[in-house]
Amino acid sequence: MLTPFHVAVQVRDLEEARQFYGAKLGFAEGRSSEEWIDFNMFGHQFVVHLNPALGPEGRVAAISNAVDGHGVPVPHCGVVLEMRVWEQFAEQARAAVGQFVIEPYIRFKGQVGEQATMFFLDPSGNALEFKAFRDIAGELFRTG
Repeated sequence: MLTPFHVAVQVRDLEEARQFYGAKLGFAEGRSSEEWIDFNMFGHQFVVHLNPALGPEGRVAAISNAVDGHGVPVPHCGVVLEMRVWEQFAEQARAAVGQFVIEPYIRFKGQVGEQATMFFLDPSGNALEFKAFRDIAGELFRTG
Protein backbone atom coordinates (compact mmCIF):
# COMPACT_ATOMS: atom_id res chain seq x y z
CA MET A 1 0.00 0.00 0.00
CA LEU A 2 1.31 3.43 -0.93
CA THR A 3 1.26 6.07 1.75
CA PRO A 4 0.47 9.74 1.08
CA PHE A 5 3.32 12.03 0.19
CA HIS A 6 3.84 15.49 1.64
CA VAL A 7 5.24 18.29 -0.50
CA ALA A 8 5.48 22.01 0.18
CA VAL A 9 5.94 24.80 -2.35
CA GLN A 10 6.32 28.55 -2.09
CA VAL A 11 3.68 30.97 -3.33
CA ARG A 12 3.49 34.73 -3.66
CA ASP A 13 -0.08 35.09 -2.34
CA LEU A 14 -2.11 32.72 -0.16
CA GLU A 15 -5.53 33.91 -1.36
CA GLU A 16 -4.45 33.50 -4.97
CA ALA A 17 -3.25 29.96 -4.13
CA ARG A 18 -6.50 29.22 -2.26
CA GLN A 19 -8.50 30.24 -5.35
CA PHE A 20 -6.32 28.23 -7.72
CA TYR A 21 -5.94 25.00 -5.75
CA GLY A 22 -9.26 25.10 -3.91
CA ALA A 23 -11.85 26.83 -6.11
CA LYS A 24 -10.42 26.05 -9.56
CA LEU A 25 -8.82 22.62 -9.12
CA GLY A 26 -11.20 21.44 -6.41
CA PHE A 27 -8.65 20.34 -3.80
CA ALA A 28 -10.15 20.42 -0.30
CA GLU A 29 -8.45 22.75 2.13
CA GLY A 30 -7.12 21.36 5.38
CA ARG A 31 -5.37 23.26 8.13
CA SER A 32 -4.01 26.72 7.48
CA SER A 33 -2.37 29.73 9.06
CA GLU A 34 -1.43 33.23 7.94
CA GLU A 35 1.67 31.72 6.30
CA TRP A 36 0.57 28.36 4.81
CA ILE A 37 -2.37 26.24 3.61
CA ASP A 38 -2.70 22.44 3.41
CA PHE A 39 -4.60 20.99 0.43
CA ASN A 40 -5.78 17.44 -0.19
CA MET A 41 -4.32 16.64 -3.64
CA PHE A 42 -5.86 13.26 -4.45
CA GLY A 43 -5.19 12.02 -0.89
CA HIS A 44 -1.75 13.60 -0.60
CA GLN A 45 -0.77 16.57 1.58
CA PHE A 46 0.17 19.49 -0.66
CA VAL A 47 1.14 22.62 1.24
CA VAL A 48 1.63 26.15 -0.05
CA HIS A 49 3.85 28.46 1.99
CA LEU A 50 3.85 32.22 1.63
CA ASN A 51 7.13 33.67 0.40
CA PRO A 52 6.78 37.48 0.45
CA ALA A 53 10.18 37.76 -1.32
CA LEU A 54 8.47 36.59 -4.53
CA GLY A 55 6.49 39.86 -4.59
CA PRO A 56 3.04 40.34 -6.12
CA GLU A 57 4.16 39.48 -9.67
CA GLY A 58 6.97 37.09 -8.73
CA ARG A 59 7.38 33.56 -10.03
CA VAL A 60 9.35 30.55 -8.82
CA ALA A 61 12.44 29.95 -10.97
CA ALA A 62 12.52 26.86 -13.18
CA ILE A 63 14.40 25.28 -16.05
CA SER A 64 13.14 22.81 -18.64
CA ASN A 65 14.50 19.52 -19.95
CA ALA A 66 13.53 17.84 -23.21
CA VAL A 67 11.33 14.76 -22.81
CA ASP A 68 9.42 13.24 -25.75
CA GLY A 69 9.84 16.45 -27.75
CA HIS A 70 8.52 18.74 -25.00
CA GLY A 71 10.22 21.10 -22.56
CA VAL A 72 9.41 19.60 -19.16
CA PRO A 73 9.64 22.17 -16.35
CA VAL A 74 11.97 21.36 -13.45
CA PRO A 75 11.32 21.25 -10.59
CA HIS A 76 7.79 19.89 -10.75
CA CYS A 77 5.55 17.65 -8.67
CA GLY A 78 2.18 16.01 -9.04
CA VAL A 79 0.26 12.78 -8.73
CA VAL A 80 0.03 9.55 -10.73
CA LEU A 81 -3.66 8.84 -11.21
CA GLU A 82 -5.82 6.03 -12.52
CA MET A 83 -6.52 6.65 -16.21
CA ARG A 84 -10.25 7.41 -15.79
CA VAL A 85 -9.50 9.85 -12.94
CA TRP A 86 -6.79 11.51 -15.06
CA GLU A 87 -9.22 11.89 -17.97
CA GLN A 88 -11.81 13.55 -15.70
CA PHE A 89 -9.19 15.80 -14.11
CA ALA A 90 -7.79 16.76 -17.53
CA GLU A 91 -11.24 18.08 -18.47
CA GLN A 92 -11.48 19.97 -15.19
CA ALA A 93 -7.98 21.39 -15.69
CA ARG A 94 -8.84 22.52 -19.24
CA ALA A 95 -11.59 24.67 -17.74
CA ALA A 96 -9.51 25.90 -14.76
CA VAL A 97 -6.01 26.46 -16.15
CA GLY A 98 -5.40 29.43 -18.41
CA GLN A 99 -2.51 27.82 -20.26
CA PHE A 100 -0.76 24.46 -20.19
CA VAL A 101 3.01 24.07 -20.33
CA ILE A 102 2.26 20.70 -21.96
CA GLU A 103 -1.33 20.02 -23.04
CA PRO A 104 -2.86 16.71 -21.92
CA TYR A 105 -1.64 13.94 -24.24
CA ILE A 106 -0.27 10.38 -24.37
CA ARG A 107 3.54 10.33 -24.04
CA PHE A 108 5.72 7.48 -25.34
CA LYS A 109 2.74 6.06 -27.26
CA GLY A 110 3.25 2.36 -28.02
CA GLN A 111 6.49 2.22 -25.98
CA VAL A 112 7.49 1.08 -22.52
CA GLY A 113 6.40 3.85 -20.19
CA GLU A 114 3.38 4.95 -22.25
CA GLN A 115 1.48 7.41 -20.07
CA ALA A 116 -1.04 10.19 -20.13
CA THR A 117 0.45 13.46 -18.90
CA MET A 118 -0.16 17.18 -18.59
CA PHE A 119 1.83 20.06 -17.13
CA PHE A 120 0.68 23.47 -15.97
CA LEU A 121 1.86 26.21 -13.62
CA ASP A 122 0.14 27.67 -10.61
CA PRO A 123 -0.02 31.49 -10.42
CA SER A 124 3.33 31.56 -8.58
CA GLY A 125 5.06 29.49 -11.26
CA ASN A 126 5.13 26.13 -9.47
CA ALA A 127 5.04 23.41 -12.12
CA LEU A 128 2.55 20.58 -11.66
CA GLU A 129 2.38 17.29 -13.57
CA PHE A 130 -0.51 14.87 -13.45
CA LYS A 131 0.00 11.56 -15.20
CA ALA A 132 -1.66 8.18 -15.58
CA PHE A 133 -0.85 4.67 -16.74
CA ARG A 134 -3.36 2.07 -17.89
CA ASP A 135 -1.72 -0.32 -15.38
CA ILE A 136 -0.02 1.73 -12.66
CA ALA A 137 1.40 -1.26 -10.76
CA GLY A 138 2.82 -2.86 -13.90
CA GLU A 139 4.03 0.24 -15.72
CA LEU A 140 5.14 2.91 -13.23
CA PHE A 141 8.67 1.56 -12.75
CA ARG A 142 8.91 -0.79 -15.74
CA THR A 143 12.30 -0.59 -17.47
CA GLY A 144 11.97 -2.78 -20.50
